[in-house]
Formats: sequence, structure tokens, C-alpha cells
Amino acid sequence: MSLEQLNAYCVSKLNELKKKGAQKGIEKVIVRIFVPDWVRQGRLPDAEEDKDSGPRYFLAGDENAYLLMNSNSYLGLSIHPHVIAAEEKAVEEFGTGPGAVRFISGTYAPHVELENKLAAFHQRESAMIYSAAYATVMGVLPPLINENTLVISDQLNHNSIINAIRLAHPAEKTIYMHLDMAELERILRIYTTNNPEGKKQQIKRILVVTDGIFSMRGDHAPLNEIVDLCREYEHHFADGIITIADDSHGVGAFGETGRGTEEYTHCQVDILIATLGKALGVNGGYVTASKSVIDYLRETSPFYIYSNPITPSEALAATKSLDILENSEGRERLKRLRTLTQRFEAGMTELGFETIPGDHPVTPLVVRDTQKTAQLIRHLHKNQVLATGLNYPVVPQGEEEIRFQINANHTTRDIDYTLAVLKNFNAAHYV
Repeated sequence: MSLEQLNAYCVSKLNELKKKGAQKGIEKVIVRIFVPDWVRQGRLPDAEEDKDSGPRYFLAGDENAYLLMNSNSYLGLSIHPHVIAAEEKAVEEFGTGPGAVRFISGTYAPHVELENKLAAFHQRESAMIYSAAYATVMGVLPPLINENTLVISDQLNHNSIINAIRLAHPAEKTIYMHLDMAELERILRIYTTNNPEGKKQQIKRILVVTDGIFSMRGDHAPLNEIVDLCREYEHHFADGIITIADDSHGVGAFGETGRGTEEYTHCQVDILIATLGKALGVNGGYVTASKSVIDYLRETSPFYIYSNPITPSEALAATKSLDILENSEGRERLKRLRTLTQRFEAGMTELGFETIPGDHPVTPLVVRDTQKTAQLIRHLHKNQVLATGLNYPVVPQGEEEIRFQINANHTTRDIDYTLAVLKNFNAAHYV
């Protein structure tokens, strides 16, 4: 009987989402991928191949071939033959799963090799992997937060950061307007003086946490300014100010060598969180920092201690992705990614659409209306383009958008085709 009441509650909430136009609805199921020869060969297209289509995706119950313009696999490594081969080899050697959590019997040589490589890649002492980037954020923040901690967060931080702060129950939390360094400094200054609430004495440590790349917009945090501000004020607090960035969308897609927002802004935060499941094309999340911090997290982070790691085969595949990123092929893929992104962004601007300019391959088309966003998504789908409409509450009301994401396996023809589809849409009515 109680389940019937719960069913009724769930249905009512679903109806509310549908009425607001915020329901995500039925998920599209990909059943097959068409992969061109140049992708199968692990290379980028030549001039003639660039005039043809890149990979195409087939959906359940649909004979059409779709262009995927909403994938986080920025470098195209999820279908790279060397990455696939590395995972297949590890499956043969280690099986399909770890079989246990790390401290029991779930740590395999590929896990250790990957952690060492990640630490070296980011020029840190140590690193540890989690089952997902979301789990990493949830697992890292709470052990660093206690009853004497103030957490300061960017207004548009990812849902994982918001929920990790809620889970941690800090002494206080405060939010600064998106990318507003003047407001961040104002908050820091307030807590170095006698503030009206009289709570200064209980704040011994501050955590300033931000996304590196803000995934809904493609803009980036000025990490260099954040670090400089924190260094200026840290001596006022017994346990200092710790800077943390989740650069899941930045690593592998941003910066000259793909080292993300830190590289782009020429600085290093205290603790860096990122993912293996976007530009690196595999699965899992990780954190990298000093050896002392990582050793502490291995002993205290429940999302690490009580959850299986990624599979050994995923770890070896991610290591291969890092190898590719660090060699000449990786630099070529990053260069191509920047070129295609610039082409698409310039094309949208020329068509009169609003976008948020930047060097990251997330290129949003800002619509600012939920229903109009849905109409444009339907138009794209009708023309075999898969893109993601982002509505409230995923984005604030009035900032509804379609998030396009460029990847290195797109061809020039793919970019121009998408722009042609947008051109045929009646932009004057919807943006």
C-alpha cells in the first residue's frame, strides 16, 4: 500500500517537470556506430576525407545515421584503435572487473600505473582514481571539511560540488557570483575582520572550490587570480586557504598540451579533480595533489574505500589515452579541436545566434527560453543532428541553451552541415 502512495508521488513530480518543460524524457539508445576508415586507423582525416562525414551513430528503432554533436569525448579517443586494443589486452590479462574494493583485493597493476602517470602528467606528487568524477568530488571534499571550515564556491559550480558541500556540513558556506573575483576578495576580506555575525573565530580553514571549465557554458575559471587572492589572505587563518578545481571538462581539451585550465591560466591549485571519461575517452575520475593529501584520502574517503574502482582494463585504456595525449598525435588532435571549434563558433555568430565565445570545444547556442530550446532540438533531430538542450533547473531560468560539443573526429563537412541546419531554422523567432 505504501508503494502505491510513493508511485502517486513520483508521478505527480514527473508531471510537474513535464509541465515546466524540464523533463529530460526518454533516453536515446545508441545501437551501432559507423566508423570511417581513417578513424579505424587511428589518424585524423586528410584533406579529401575532411570533405566527407565523420562517425555516425544509429539509434534504437531509427534507420537514420546521426551526427553526434553532444559528446564529451573531445579528442575522439573513445573509438581510437590503440585505446580499444589496450582495453582488450587488459581484459584478457585481468578479467572484466576488479572483484572488490581497493583495500581488499581490487587494486591491480594498471590502477597503480595509471595513478603514477596521472601524477606525473599534472606535476604532482600523487594521484588516486575513483569510479567516476562525480564520486571523486563527493569523496574528496567532505574529508577536508570540518566544523571550522568555510567553503567558498562559484555560483555556477557543478551539481557534484554543490552536493559534496551539503554532505560535508561545513561551519559556513558562501557563494560568489560567477567568475566575480572582486566578490571573492570581498568575502575573504570579511572573514579576516570582525564581521557582523561574529563567526570569525570558528573559521580556521577556507576551501575555495570551482570548476575549471564550466560545462554548460564553456568558459573557464581564472585560476591564477583565485590562487593569487588565496595566497594573499591565507595567513589570516590557522589552517590556511585551500584551492580546489574540478577540471573534468578541461583536461585533455584545453591548454596547449591538454593539461586543462591550470595550463591555460599558468598556475596550479592545491588539489585538482578531473575525469577519465571525457577527453580521455574511457571511464572514472581522479584527484591529484601532495602525497600527504592523497594518503589521507585513501584512508578517509568513503567513495574510494567502499566502492569498486574502475576495471583494470579501463585503467590500461586510460593510460594509453594519456600516452596519445602526450605525444605528437595528441598535439595534432588538440590543434584540430581548436580549429574546428573556431569554425563552428564563427559560423554561429555569422548566422546571428548568441553564443559564449571561448577556446574550449563546448560551444553553447544561447536560446533563453525552455519551449524554444525544445523546438530547435526537434529541428536538429529531424535533420539527423544530436545535440543537448539545457533547461531550468540544469541552467538558471533565462539562460536556456543548446550545448554543442566539438570533437577531433568531426570533419569540416560535419561542422558546415550543422551550421547549414541551423541556418535553415527560423532564427529570428527563436533566439
